[in-house]
Amino acid sequence: MTFKKIQNFLLLNVGVLLLSIGIYFFIIPNGFATGGVTGVATILGKITMFSASVWLWILNVALLLVGFIFLGKGTGIKTIYCSLMISLLVNVFEYIIPLSTPLSDQPFLELVYAMLIMSVGSVIIFKVKASSGGTEIVALILKKYFKMDVGKALTYADLVVALGSFFVFGVTTGLYSLLGLFIRAFIIDSVIESVNSCKYFIVITTKGDEIKKYVMNDINRGVTTHKVVGEYTGEDKIMLHTVCRRIEAIKLREKVREIDPSAFTIITTSSEIIGRGFSRI
Repeated sequence: MTFKKIQNFLLLNVGVLLLSIGIYFFIIPNGFATGGVTGVATILGKITMFSASVWLWILNVALLLVGFIFLGKGTGIKTIYCSLMISLLVNVFEYIIPLSTPLSDQPFLELVYAMLIMSVGSVIIFKVKASSGGTEIVALILKKYFKMDVGKALTYADLVVALGSFFVFGVTTGLYSLLGLFIRAFIIDSVIESVNSCKYFIVITTKGDEIKKYVMNDINRGVTTHKVVGEYTGEDKIMLHTVCRRIEAIKLREKVREIDPSAFTIITTSSEIIGRGFSRI
């Protein structure tokens, strides 16, 4: 448990670092308001005397206080940590690596890198059951008091912020902001599905005992079996069902071929497996 906690803490900080890099080096200099507190801070940094990094700090602290008032402990210690660390890192970057212009003259390229870096950071944070806070706190409040769906609340909030960039930064940056909002949503879903994906095996064979022993003893996975009859040949066979990670699937496929070259094997990809040895609800 101690090792797992240390591992999760390190992963949490990697996610926070990636989000902070994306925000400071790509989002703020280009004026991409792709939603959330970052988008609001970017807009306010343009129209007020305070920088976007300062507004990020102010907004995150304010939302955490609101979360404590309306949600109590539901705000979560991990959310508090992520929110404050992102604000702190962005301010540190501003102090040690001041930027007055974008890194390049290719805004689309910078938008792609921003969405990739931040999406991976968000997925890492999600994987350790944490949240970066911000507008998610507002969404949880809306859910609690107005029974509004969290996903819809976040989408509406992000759209409003992205649309605000049209008035502050112009049509071109506004279009980039909207595009970034959709790209990030797509990438996050794709990365989460890829990280969670597993392989589901159905093996119909006459050598079920050997394959079953390999699955249980060598790759340490459970197996469900039942007797079947191949109607074409009339032979009695065993059908095995098992699920495993992708790297284990490569080994299992080769082992099945080695044990029984005539085995009929069906391999499908599952977006997520919930149960012992995999994800928990």
